[in-house]
Formats: sequence, C-alpha cells, structure tokens
Amino acid sequence: MLFIDNATVERLLPMSECIEAQDRAFRGLPTGESVHRPRIDLYMPAERPDGYYRWGTMEGASDALGVFAIRMKSDVLHWPRDEHGFWKEDKYCIEPGTYCGLIFLFSTRDGEPLAIINDGILQHMRVGGGAGLGAKYLSRPDSQTVGMLGSGGMARTYLEAFAAVRDIRSVKVFSPTKANRERYAEEMSAKLEVDVRAVETPEAAVEDVDIVAACTNAMEPALKGEWLSPGQHVTDVRGELDAAVFERAGVIVRQGVSHSRPDGDARSMGEGFNRGDYIGGTDEQKMRLPARLREARPASEGGADVPTFNDLASGAVARTARDQITLYLNTGNQGLQFAAVGSAVYEKAKAEGRARELPTEWFLQDIRD
Repeated sequence: MLFIDNATVERLLPMSECIEAQDRAFRGLPTGESVHRPRIDLYMPAERPDGYYRWGTMEGASDALGVFAIRMKSDVLHWPRDEHGFWKEDKYCIEPGTYCGLIFLFSTRDGEPLAIINDGILQHMRVGGGAGLGAKYLSRPDSQTVGMLGSGGMARTYLEAFAAVRDIRSVKVFSPTKANRERYAEEMSAKLEVDVRAVETPEAAVEDVDIVAACTNAMEPALKGEWLSPGQHVTDVRGELDAAVFERAGVIVRQGVSHSRPDGDARSMGEGFNRGDYIGGTDEQKMRLPARLREARPASEGGADVPTFNDLASGAVARTARDQITLYLNTGNQGLQFAAVGSAVYEKAKAEGRARELPTEWFLQDIRD
C-alpha cells in the first residue's frame, strides 16, 4: 500500500491527464460502469464559540479502472469578514494554516487497500479539471480570454485547465486583497506564459472576456449576472453566483446529479444548502451557522432537471449560438473525480517506485466485521 503526498501528486499529475481521467470516468455513469455518492457533510459545534466542526465525505468507483475512492476531510469552520468587508468561509484543522484531507483508494477487484493520498493538490486539480471539462464542451472554441474572480489555489488550477482546453492568451484577475491578486498575476503569467493582469474591481475582470470563473470562498454572490456579456462561458466553485446569472444563461449544465428523493424533496438526505448536510447541536448552537448553510439551496440554482455533463458528452445539450451565455455548475460527481484522478496518480506512483510504502497487513484483520 502506498502513501502518496502532495509533492508527489503535483509532480506526477499534469492537468491534461486530470481532465482526461474525469472525462473517461464520467462517461461511464449512464451505463453503470461508474458510480458515485455525492458529498455528505456532518456538522457538530466546535470548541470555538463562533465555529462549527465539519466532517465531509464523498465516494466513487469505476469498473473500467477497478478502483473505489473515498475522500474524507476534517475541518473547523468559521465565517469572518475581511478588511474589505467581504464575508467568507474560513477553515482549519487543529490550528489556522493546517488542514486534514485524505483519499483512500481500494481495488474493486479484490478489495485490497491501494493507497492513502493527501488531498490538497489533488483536490485543487480535480476541481480545476472539472471546470476545464465544462469549458471544453461549452465555451466557444476560439475563446482566448479569461476573467478570474479569486486568486487562491482553485483559481490557479481553473486557469491551468482552461489553458489545457483553449488557446488562452490573456487573463484579468480580481480578488479583494491587492497583494494576492498581484501575486497570482505574476505567478500564473510565468507558469502558463500568458498575459495575466490584476484589476481593481470584479466588474473589470468580467468585462470583455470569453470565459468567466468565480473561484472564491465568498458567502455572498461574487459574480452578478448584470456584469455578463453575450457569448461568455461561466463556471463556479461553490455557488457564488447571483440569481441573475441563472436567468441570463441560455444553457445551464451541472457536472453531475445532486441529491434527490422520489417525492421530489430537494432537501432529501439531510438539511441545509448542500442537501447532504447533517447538522448536530442545539437550535441555539445551530445559529452559529450562516443562514446560507442552514437553509435549502434556492430553486434558481438548478435542481435535478438540469442537464448534466453526460448530456454534453452525448451531444444532447450544446451551445447553439455564438452569443449564448453558457453556465457550467462544477459540482456533482465529486466522489467519482477522486476515484478517476486518484487512480491516475496511483498508477504513475506505483510505476515510478518512489512513493512511501505502508505494510498492507496493517490494514487487514482476521476478525469478520
């Protein structure tokens, strides 16, 4: 059994392979060759009086790859406003600046535990790669310009993915902290050899570009529909779009299906914004959570009837006019993403022979559970 750290993932996984692995795995969903369980979060009150503990998991498996993956993460959440007044979600494990997220990979052939993988780099890559799939199928083929809202890790992999599927020539980036957006511009210009420029407002970032990405941890809409122009392709990370974005989009596609129930109750499995949330604590303690997390996701953000990636891949849904605004909601197949991309990393790490090995017998027992 291998332990694969973030440095190894970063060295072995190019974005093009990340996108290809997801494309292949997603196409197996209609036939049953692939399966996934959407994200479920469990919340309990944390030690800090303004925070909550969150345990999150998501699972997926592919018969073609012969693997199952479960991604698990342990976070303490809180919701500060920064010096500019922007409301955001922040998190940590044990103390600010440290995080705990792991992917366990197993063989579906014989049940063997194959690998434990740090999720930091792979998490950013799989999300960015998902956005790249949306751009590949929905953005105009001659798209060359990007407007980026956000300057963190997701904003970096999103741009890398766009560059993998389109001939990106120039980028405008906005985030509230000037130093962060300028650092992003400098780093991504050098990495991708494209012109990346920091701008002063989100509206300036969105104006006159082909692809728009909202890659923020904002608790309020970071992208407004009134800023959009005909022909743009739009994608998100965590639902930071206002209702007008949905109203203006001529084509809306979600990466994968959300939680649903035969009776049509959108709040199916648990409660809250992500529909798969299970929230502990007293009613008083639950008031620590922002209303956004306690309340069901608005119907305007797309339900079970929204077409998915497989409708795109099959040709059942497509951009039908150059001036259409297209929207790709980059969520839904999270567990399967970890199986697909985790398998790609595992096979390369095994072939290279440099990953740390853990005795498989540590994870086996002779007591039937």
